[in-house]
Amino acid sequence: MYSKLNIETWNRKEHFHFFCKFDEPYFGLTSLVDVTKAYAQAKERKISFFIYYLHKSLIAINRLQAMKYRIFGNEVHLYDKIHASATINRDDGTFGFSFIIYDEDFSVFEKNAHAEIERIRKSTNLFPERNGQDAVHYSSIPWVRFTSLSHARHFAAPDSAPKISFGKTETNFGQITMPCSIHVHHALADGKDVGDYFDLFQTLLDI
Repeated sequence: MYSKLNIETWNRKEHFHFFCKFDEPYFGLTSLVDVTKAYAQAKERKISFFIYYLHKSLIAINRLQAMKYRIFGNEVHLYDKIHASATINRDDGTFGFSFIIYDEDFSVFEKNAHAEIERIRKSTNLFPERNGQDAVHYSSIPWVRFTSLSHARHFAAPDSAPKISFGKTETNFGQITMPCSIHVHHALADGKDVGDYFDLFQTLLDI
């Protein structure tokens, strides 16, 4: 479900029209997040660390209005709920795109995630049956501790969903950190919105 934004009364009206004209309207930032407590929580509860921090990221996304805007033609839609379209690796070295239904209740989200991961690993399809703009495009690159990241982009295809990637964790003096990259459509979000995501994501990881 979504509601249509009145662009004419939006305080970002000029920003929206300006950045919509760009050939590449996305901008991205990479930052380290402290996952020490989150990693310990996942291990103590014997749950997937990936699913645990993915859920924390989605909670942050769903609490930030700027991350729930999507562009459709000349309209901006504000979604009620945003889900996860994450890349899931297979044993044969390929991957498939998932669509994991978000729920604020972790136990429900965990069941959704495990069911979708199992479905993808048993299939050879690249795309899920359900696929839409009401999602964040997630990827995990646990083999690389990156400091920046770019994405393959098909400029002719309309796209305004945020893209978030997680990298390899590293432990120093008892602290575990992980690189996190986020790319957003500049017609919908600014640097402060990205900063708000990192702040809230870190707060949730520390709970």
